[in-house]
Amino acid sequence: MEGLKVSDADMEVYLHPSKSKKVSQAILRELSSLLFKFNEIFEGVLLAYDVNILDKNGKILCGIHPYFGVKLKAKLLLFSPKPNMLVEGKVVRLTQASIHVIVLGFSSAIITDQDIREEFNYTTKYGEEVFASRSHKWHVIKVGTMIRFLVKSFDEEILHISGSLIPARTGSIRWLDKKSKNVCLADSSTTKRREVEGKSEMQDNETVGAAVSSVSNDHQIKKSKKRRDGALFSMYIFHDDDCPAFDFNRWIYKQAIHLVNDTRNLQQLCYSLVWTDVITTQFPVISLT
Repeated sequence: MEGLKVSDADMEVYLHPSKSKKVSQAILRELSSLLFKFNEIFEGVLLAYDVNILDKNGKILCGIHPYFGVKLKAKLLLFSPKPNMLVEGKVVRLTQASIHVIVLGFSSAIITDQDIREEFNYTTKYGEEVFASRSHKWHVIKVGTMIRFLVKSFDEEILHISGSLIPARTGSIRWLDKKSKNVCLADSSTTKRREVEGKSEMQDNETVGAAVSSVSNDHQIKKSKKRRDGALFSMYIFHDDDCPAFDFNRWIYKQAIHLVNDTRNLQQLCYSLVWTDVITTQFPVISLT
């Protein structure tokens, strides 16, 4: 709820000398006298406090009654409603011309018929006065309903609020929260659906790409079969038990030259070798034309 704030305050409380033996109790009594009252220094209504005494030594003031001051560090919970803020309260009375609300258990508020949007219709259901929405049958305001309304003005002396239900974001808190959850769920389901559709499109694109790649590879294989002459034979390192390691490259080269004039026997070289390691960085490519 808007209008609530926590403030840090450096304070000094002046106590009568008779309270010197019960300083803590005297301080709490002084602060309690400020509760639920509008304070211009705090710029709000004090609702609660948390006090920490900074110094055990009090400063004595000169005079007939030598009061002494005690310095404090306090956290103050303040209620300071401003125009156009949204506050919450409990409906305590309904009439055809107004809705009466209690805010935080101490501040009264009233919403007159001119500040109630036309969506709400005053009627009686089961012997109970209610303001029912014409657009949403479950949106009902009755005695005991917690509502959220807009602040028009705030009387600081009597702590009275003039409110409004004109904005669409005002009304029964229970109904507004339920509506907000439904909107969030709808947005979440929409996002998930878009993610699923995006993944499906990606999978379809990958499938199409794989099909195109397969067709391209088949076309290249068929094309290479037609080009028997001028085939390109890439030389790799193979291990053959019949050849010494230091003379292996020379042996491969001789075999390739021997078979270069007869491409039909090109597979003979491949089948006669044991393909255990493939290293493409040590030997260049030999083109057989």
